[in-house]
Amino acid sequence: MRHPAARWGRRVTVASALLFLTLGLAAGPAAAHSAVVGSDPAEGATVQVGPQRATITFNEPLQPSFPAMTVVGPDGNLWSKGEPVVDGRNLSVEVGALGPVGEYRMAFRVTSADGHVVDGDRSFTLSTPGSGIPGPPADAQASGGGSGGGIPVWVYIVGAIVLFGGGLAFALFGSNLGQGKNKK
Repeated sequence: MRHPAARWGRRVTVASALLFLTLGLAAGPAAAHSAVVGSDPAEGATVQVGPQRATITFNEPLQPSFPAMTVVGPDGNLWSKGEPVVDGRNLSVEVGALGPVGEYRMAFRVTSADGHVVDGDRSFTLSTPGSGIPGPPADAQASGGGSGGGIPVWVYIVGAIVLFGGGLAFALFGSNLGQGKNKK
């Protein structure tokens, strides 16, 4: 008959190994998230007329949930119109006629196929003034109290670890729980 401490030591070793394996598997997919491969207008491009839609292209399909994209002009106003649209690997938003000459910034936030949130910005320069009408100041929209963009991915990872840990504890120790009640 083995000493009870030896059984506990083996169980702790197995539980630790499974926990580290689970953490490693959970961290692996997060390292391979979507990346920008192009945009229209192209990054750093100079255009005479603004595009009807600003588009950012990624290396893999995107989740259509909670996309965000704005085009902000050199005057600090929004020049994007309407809601952003995800179509496969592309994120786009309607722009229409632009206004003042200068740099326009396309800021974005999307959810990649693996659930990782990707954000950033691209810019282009308008060289000829347009006749467009600007939207509100960009900082007014940012402070407007909109949604936070959904539940962060880390919440799901922590939940999975807790559930796995509970299941592992039950598998390792659950069979011993009922034995004390049946002994008389």
